[in-house]
Amino acid sequence: MRRFTPLRPDPRAFLARANPVAKLAAAAVLMTLLFVSSGPLTPAIVLAGLLASVPFTGLRAGQLVSRTWPLLVAALAVGVLNVLLAPGEKDAADVARGASLGLRLLGIALSGVLAIASTDTTDLADALQQQARLSPRLAVGVMAAVRMLPILAAEWQILGVARRARGVSPGWSPINATRLSVGKLLALLVGSVRRATRLAMAMDARGFESAACRTIARPQRMRLADWGLLAAAATLGAVAVGIGFAV
Repeated sequence: MRRFTPLRPDPRAFLARANPVAKLAAAAVLMTLLFVSSGPLTPAIVLAGLLASVPFTGLRAGQLVSRTWPLLVAALAVGVLNVLLAPGEKDAADVARGASLGLRLLGIALSGVLAIASTDTTDLADALQQQARLSPRLAVGVMAAVRMLPILAAEWQILGVARRARGVSPGWSPINATRLSVGKLLALLVGSVRRATRLAMAMDARGFESAACRTIARPQRMRLADWGLLAAAATLGAVAVGIGFAV
């Protein structure tokens, strides 16, 4: 078994140096477009643009694929089920709708993953306070939640190893695998609630609840490149919609 390690982007990469709020806004633009789009061509173009931006995130492509392959499997399953469960005779229109839904889900998930995985959590909290004007309590809470994601992934792996050490294995049965996964999710949820409660009490004890006389140690600014990132996301969305309507 390989030990889980968090994604660590190259800090010199373009998107790793971009303002976190600009990255979240660019992802929100693409997500909104994918929510309202129809047909498989528009989400396919957006997804191609997202894949082309991976080298600029500072993340290794192989490591990113190894962490996000469940998204691909889920999108494929949703698309296939949408075709199989369609009423009446199956035709090309049903296949197109299934492909469109799968590509949209994959594009929405990937845009969020790229925005979060290429962002330092401290920079995220600072930018949310300065550019998004969120309260310090909420911004620091977001930072803590994002930092918990690798911990939850590692605990999921530990739960699986502990069960195998006790001889609990689903074998080749998908029903047993589903039942054991639900049990692991419940254990992970209980542990997450307990950890979140302790973390909230510790943060309040250290003064995170108070907003008086609060300063920012690392100022975040919207640079020209950040506005260019937003323009690039809007342009990609406009081109995808235009081609989707034209074809």
